Amino acid sequence: MDKLFLPVLLGTNRKGRRSEFPARWLLGELQQRPDVETTLFDAASFNLPHDDYGEDIKDRFPEWRDAIARADGLIIVAPEYNHGYPGTLKTILDLLLEEYIHKTVAFVGVSKGQWGGTRVIEAMVPMVRELGLAPTFIDLHFPSVAQKFDEQGNLLDKAYVRRATRFLDELIWMSRALKWGRRNLPSEYHHASTTSA
Repeated sequence: MDKLFLPVLLGTNRKGRRSEFPARWLLGELQQRPDVETTLFDAASFNLPHDDYGEDIKDRFPEWRDAIARADGLIIVAPEYNHGYPGTLKTILDLLLEEYIHKTVAFVGVSKGQWGGTRVIEAMVPMVRELGLAPTFIDLHFPSVAQKFDEQGNLLDKAYVRRATRFLDELIWMSRALKWGRRNLPSEYHHASTTSA
């Protein structure tokens, strides 16, 4: 069976961010799966311009462009800032469009408080749908994230191992189904760069 390519996007460049802990932990969980290839994209490493935006500048970010063109799905790790997602995350996602079509996206919500990013995920669903991504129905939430990891990023709450397994199983199932569809079913929306993925 073909390997799936499922990148992880850490969607904040904020100093002192705790979202990095669940992102890196989940990356490690994915790396243990022999049927998956993954890599981490960090919003802090994108040198985004202040005077331009959108698909017109995607070629300035070839590593991101080419990875998403090849990807079978995407995990977005997003903190909740005032009930919404970081502007940096939206700017990164808006660099592409056709590269996302008929691919899976799974959400990891992170918050300082008790909601675990529930509202940021709710805000992202209509946005990624417009991009052509298909959200999974299982999300992963990290409320009170400072209590879930120590200062070195080690997981303290082992219940997340089982939760992550269920989360990733669903992502992988949907990604395989959509990969089959992209290869075998005609669609007016398929771009040349996505049909081989």
